[in-house]
Amino acid sequence: MKKIEAIVRHYKLEDVKNALAEMGVVGMTITEVRGFGRQKGHTEMYRGTEYAVDFVPKVKIEIVVDDERVQPAVDTVLRSAQTGQIGDGKIFVSDLLDTIRIRTGETGTEAL
Repeated sequence: MKKIEAIVRHYKLEDVKNALAEMGVVGMTITEVRGFGRQKGHTEMYRGTEYAVDFVPKVKIEIVVDDERVQPAVDTVLRSAQTGQIGDGKIFVSDLLDTIRIRTGETGTEAL
Protein backbone atom coordinates (compact mmCIF):
# COMPACT_ATOMS: atom_id res chain seq x y z
CA MET A 1 0.00 0.00 0.00
CA LYS A 2 1.06 3.56 -0.63
CA LYS A 3 -0.01 6.92 0.70
CA ILE A 4 -0.26 9.66 -1.90
CA GLU A 5 -0.18 13.24 -0.69
CA ALA A 6 -0.86 15.97 -3.24
CA ILE A 7 -0.56 19.69 -2.57
CA VAL A 8 -2.71 21.49 -5.14
CA ARG A 9 -4.37 24.83 -5.82
CA HIS A 10 -7.73 25.41 -4.09
CA TYR A 11 -9.69 25.76 -7.30
CA LYS A 12 -8.36 22.42 -8.61
CA LEU A 13 -9.72 20.42 -5.66
CA GLU A 14 -13.06 19.54 -7.28
CA ASP A 15 -11.35 18.48 -10.53
CA VAL A 16 -8.94 16.20 -8.64
CA LYS A 17 -11.68 14.80 -6.38
CA ASN A 18 -13.97 14.00 -9.31
CA ALA A 19 -11.18 12.43 -11.37
CA LEU A 20 -10.09 10.22 -8.45
CA ALA A 21 -13.69 9.18 -7.77
CA GLU A 22 -14.08 8.20 -11.45
CA MET A 23 -11.07 5.90 -11.18
CA GLY A 24 -12.53 4.23 -8.07
CA VAL A 25 -10.77 5.92 -5.16
CA VAL A 26 -13.30 5.56 -2.35
CA GLY A 27 -11.90 7.89 0.30
CA MET A 28 -9.63 10.86 0.79
CA THR A 29 -8.68 13.39 3.41
CA ILE A 30 -8.50 17.09 2.59
CA THR A 31 -6.57 19.64 4.63
CA GLU A 32 -6.21 23.36 3.99
CA VAL A 33 -2.51 24.18 4.19
CA ARG A 34 -0.21 27.14 3.58
CA GLY A 35 3.32 27.11 2.27
CA PHE A 36 5.69 28.20 -0.43
CA GLY A 37 8.08 26.69 -2.90
CA ARG A 38 9.96 28.28 -5.74
CA GLN A 39 7.34 30.97 -6.16
CA LYS A 40 8.24 32.42 -2.72
CA GLY A 41 4.77 33.87 -2.18
CA HIS A 42 3.43 37.00 -3.87
CA THR A 43 2.42 40.59 -3.16
CA GLU A 44 -1.13 41.93 -2.91
CA MET A 45 -2.73 45.33 -2.48
CA TYR A 46 -5.15 46.06 0.36
CA ARG A 47 -6.60 49.55 0.77
CA GLY A 48 -3.76 51.05 -1.21
CA THR A 49 -1.02 49.31 0.73
CA GLU A 50 1.11 46.59 -0.80
CA TYR A 51 1.94 43.65 1.42
CA ALA A 52 3.71 40.31 0.96
CA VAL A 53 1.91 36.98 1.21
CA ASP A 54 4.76 34.65 2.15
CA PHE A 55 2.69 31.49 2.58
CA VAL A 56 0.35 30.68 -0.27
CA PRO A 57 -2.90 28.84 0.60
CA LYS A 58 -3.17 25.36 -0.91
CA VAL A 59 -5.08 22.13 -0.34
CA LYS A 60 -3.46 18.84 0.70
CA ILE A 61 -5.20 15.70 -0.55
CA GLU A 62 -4.27 12.40 1.10
CA ILE A 63 -5.31 9.06 -0.35
CA VAL A 64 -4.23 5.47 0.27
CA VAL A 65 -4.20 2.94 -2.55
CA ASP A 66 -2.91 -0.56 -3.11
CA ASP A 67 0.36 -0.92 -5.02
CA GLU A 68 -1.27 -1.66 -8.39
CA ARG A 69 -3.24 1.61 -8.36
CA VAL A 70 -0.42 3.97 -7.38
CA GLN A 71 0.68 5.05 -10.85
CA PRO A 72 -2.87 5.49 -12.23
CA ALA A 73 -3.77 7.57 -9.15
CA VAL A 74 -0.64 9.74 -9.47
CA ASP A 75 -1.32 10.22 -13.20
CA THR A 76 -4.92 11.20 -12.43
CA VAL A 77 -3.88 13.80 -9.86
CA LEU A 78 -1.17 15.14 -12.16
CA ARG A 79 -3.53 15.44 -15.12
CA SER A 80 -6.39 17.04 -13.19
CA ALA A 81 -4.35 19.49 -11.06
CA GLN A 82 -1.90 20.74 -13.67
CA THR A 83 -2.20 24.28 -15.05
CA GLY A 84 1.35 24.66 -16.33
CA GLN A 85 2.04 27.62 -14.03
CA ILE A 86 4.51 27.93 -11.19
CA GLY A 87 2.77 26.90 -7.97
CA ASP A 88 0.78 23.93 -9.31
CA GLY A 89 1.95 21.90 -6.32
CA LYS A 90 3.64 18.61 -5.53
CA ILE A 91 2.80 14.92 -5.22
CA PHE A 92 4.48 12.75 -2.59
CA VAL A 93 4.25 8.95 -2.54
CA SER A 94 5.29 7.00 0.56
CA ASP A 95 5.15 3.39 1.70
CA LEU A 96 2.44 2.49 4.17
CA LEU A 97 3.15 -0.36 6.57
CA ASP A 98 -0.41 -1.12 7.55
CA THR A 99 -3.98 0.17 7.61
CA ILE A 100 -6.51 -0.73 10.27
CA ARG A 101 -10.24 -0.01 10.11
CA ILE A 102 -11.20 0.96 13.65
CA ARG A 103 -14.84 -0.15 13.41
CA THR A 104 -14.14 -3.74 12.29
CA GLY A 105 -10.47 -4.31 13.03
CA GLU A 106 -9.80 -5.21 9.36
CA THR A 107 -6.22 -4.67 8.27
CA GLY A 108 -4.28 -4.17 5.08
CA THR A 109 -6.09 -3.62 1.79
CA GLU A 110 -9.36 -4.93 3.28
CA ALA A 111 -9.38 -1.83 5.50
CA LEU A 112 -9.30 0.51 2.52
